[in-house]
Amino acid sequence: MESTAWSSLHRVMYARDEQRPFSKATLRRIAAFARPHRILLILFLLLSVVMAILTVATPVLAGRVVDAIIEGADQNVVIGLAALIAVIAVAEAGVGLLTRWLSANIGESLILDLRTSVFDHVQRMPIAFFTRTRTGALVSRLNNDVIGAQRAFSDTLSGVVSNFVTLLLTLVVMLQMSWQITVLALVLLPVFVLPARRMGTRLAQLRRESANHNAEMGTQMTERFSAPGATLVKLYGRPEEESAEFAARVRRVRDIGVRMVMLQLVFVTALTLVSALALALVYGLGGFYALRGQLDAGAVVALALLLTRLYAPLTSLANARVEVMGALVSFERVFEVLDLEPLITEKPDARRVPDGPVSVEFDHVHFAYPSADRVSLASLEEVADLDTRGGVEVLHDVAFRVEPGEMVALVGSSGAGKSTIAQLIPRLYDVDSGGVRLADIDVRDLTAESIRTTLGMVTQDGHLFHESIRANLLLARPGATDDELWEVLHRARLTDVIAGLPDGLDTVVGERGYRLSGGERQRLTIARLLLARPRVVILDEATAHLDSTSEAAVSDALAEVLSGRTVVVIAHRLSTIRAADLILVIEDGRIVERGRHLDLLAAGGRYEELYQTQFDTKPTTVPVL
Repeated sequence: MESTAWSSLHRVMYARDEQRPFSKATLRRIAAFARPHRILLILFLLLSVVMAILTVATPVLAGRVVDAIIEGADQNVVIGLAALIAVIAVAEAGVGLLTRWLSANIGESLILDLRTSVFDHVQRMPIAFFTRTRTGALVSRLNNDVIGAQRAFSDTLSGVVSNFVTLLLTLVVMLQMSWQITVLALVLLPVFVLPARRMGTRLAQLRRESANHNAEMGTQMTERFSAPGATLVKLYGRPEEESAEFAARVRRVRDIGVRMVMLQLVFVTALTLVSALALALVYGLGGFYALRGQLDAGAVVALALLLTRLYAPLTSLANARVEVMGALVSFERVFEVLDLEPLITEKPDARRVPDGPVSVEFDHVHFAYPSADRVSLASLEEVADLDTRGGVEVLHDVAFRVEPGEMVALVGSSGAGKSTIAQLIPRLYDVDSGGVRLADIDVRDLTAESIRTTLGMVTQDGHLFHESIRANLLLARPGATDDELWEVLHRARLTDVIAGLPDGLDTVVGERGYRLSGGERQRLTIARLLLARPRVVILDEATAHLDSTSEAAVSDALAEVLSGRTVVVIAHRLSTIRAADLILVIEDGRIVERGRHLDLLAAGGRYEELYQTQFDTKPTTVPVL
């Protein structure tokens, strides 16, 4: 009975609070995910029924053994009954193992299907989705909610079926033996179930509070233990206050843990007492009837054993709705992500970028970043309501063309829209009006795969995964050989750096590449670009983190790889774009000037102002610190 108490308590504690109506659409989608596993599910349910029958059979046979002994039956009868009990025990163990295997197989397969579906769907979401979503909340959908949904099949479904069959068989057998004892035993059920639900609710609240504190501790540790976070704390943080804040959360978790342990102890002790009273009732009333000849002694033993089989399924079924609703909530939270429509989709008849040199053209482009309600979920942003206001237009009538093999440079103030223009070329976003064309074909009519192989982009904060140098390079071309990797590293002036590392190409670069210097990270991303051999190259402040020596070295490598390719370059250092075939000056999302370097200087406009500001050699007053 104590295990029954713990089981009841656990189920209520870990169930969700949401009480939502059953959604037929949700159930249909759940059935669609379960359909590939329907044969295993049917076998699983059948074995659950068999398990329930075997569970009830043992107490009945135990009672017959007692009756046979009292009646002085032939010893072969007792031995036969004992052997049958042993056979049932073996069968019960075997069926239990097989049922557990099926449960694990179905549950893990469902986790595989759900996680793969969510992962693939998230990968199709626009960049705007990732700029708004909290990564931890999204990862939680792939972990906690997917596992919660899996329990609907591995635990809840089988539990409802087996508990219902066990309850039905147990009641039938107990009523046949003594309806009076059965009814009196059921009278004590509310004393067992009600505390389970009330205490379980309180424990669930404490568990959620503890989980929230643990989540806050996790967030604090994740932010402070990353390389940039640790640097920020050492430069500007207050370690004593950070430690005090963390310690306060840890103490709160400790206090909650102590309260939970005591509540559980009181709960289980009380329910163990209730179960003992129920057994006392069975033995007392059953013994009274047995002494009066109204009940066999074996029936008293069987009733006592069956009583433990009665309370467990009754309690589980009483909490079944909470468990089912919790599973449905998990499914709905997973489906919520799957229901987010990607803003960027590939047409069924999409074409590939034609072979040969590629031109880039902006045809009177207008663009506004999408509003939150189009690309995100409130629960993923951890806000009450999403902002439904329409996006503010950031590009206005942008029009230019870069012929194959030419270089266009975008210059202007920070926030003028240069990077936005660069992000529209690989179709990270779709324009609101006008068009972006590669080789005179709108990018919306091209396949995503051909765009990826045609374009190469290096941003000012070139990202590296927490993997080896080899793995980070092979993202560009998975089939590249080691000789090819060393060649691009040589052209990016990284040969000596990588060769000097303990594991060479197999050296793990750390989170976001923080084991390398800023210049080394940037040169490694440029080496990745060199390996990809794209026909169109986009450089968004690609040399921003390089010192003068590294910049000169990489510029030589870039000059080699950019030769004959179409190039779009964004640079604050105007000295790097003097040789551009076309310079576009961007301000407030508009092209305010266009031309070559010398022509723009002679015009005396915004470009000349930016140039003079950057290369002003007039003496300045240095403030005394």
